[in-house]
Amino acid sequence: MSYTHPEYLVETSWVAEHLNDPNIRIIESDEDPLLYAIGHIPGAAQVDWFTTLQHPLRRDFVTKEQFEGVASKLGITNDTTVIFYGDKSNWFACYALWLFQYYGHQNVKIMNGGRIKWEQEKRALVKDVPVFKETIYKAKEADRSIRAFREDVFKQIDAKKPMVDVRSPKEYSGEMLHMPNYPQEGATRGGHIPGAVSIPWAQAVNEADATFKTAEELKALYEGKNIKNDGEIIAYCRIGERSSLTWFVLKYLLGYPTVKNYDGSWTEWGNLVDAPIEK
Repeated sequence: MSYTHPEYLVETSWVAEHLNDPNIRIIESDEDPLLYAIGHIPGAAQVDWFTTLQHPLRRDFVTKEQFEGVASKLGITNDTTVIFYGDKSNWFACYALWLFQYYGHQNVKIMNGGRIKWEQEKRALVKDVPVFKETIYKAKEADRSIRAFREDVFKQIDAKKPMVDVRSPKEYSGEMLHMPNYPQEGATRGGHIPGAVSIPWAQAVNEADATFKTAEELKALYEGKNIKNDGEIIAYCRIGERSSLTWFVLKYLLGYPTVKNYDGSWTEWGNLVDAPIEK
């Protein structure tokens, strides 16, 4: 059994062979933005999830026009293939890819294993920051089919449709209210959304090198918790970055037709007036 859409995943060796391809833009997106300055893949640009992709005032993403500005400055055209990688088993790389897809960019891939695997293989890291010739990028209207809002979650609960909580078991149970070192991700209540099953994101990747598990292993993992490819699924975590990794696995590696990432996640739901929770 192979991945349903293997074209969305590339290996480190493939990236190493395509470093000078003018039709490719490599993007590093990390939880720790300081890693890029320490050393990055030659020619890679940095896209910081917080300062580049988030709206400065609203708790939302950049607008379509702002996204066009980001892509243009990165020298990306509508035909450029964008390869994403990062730390934390590609959490924020998947998050950045998800946002690029939200605004209609189709040619996207994740580098399997991210920073960890590239470093383990002792591949080149550089400190110089590339400069790109600016383009005129045109984004599409936001694709609501891959993003869940709180109203969608209420409907999902009422319809008893599947939801995947990708946080740790202690977050899911409500035992852990605040994640250490993440003050911006606080919530007044602990627990999980009613009906959501617990499948921590980390179960989808190999601990040794941060690569994704095989298609057989992933199928067994999700179908074992009754998350099947025959209906609409919503994934969530605390701010939507860990769940974007699960979204990528379900949508592209397993080929589930309708998967949404609820990026409001627990920081919204756990603070929302009159929203039901379970412990």
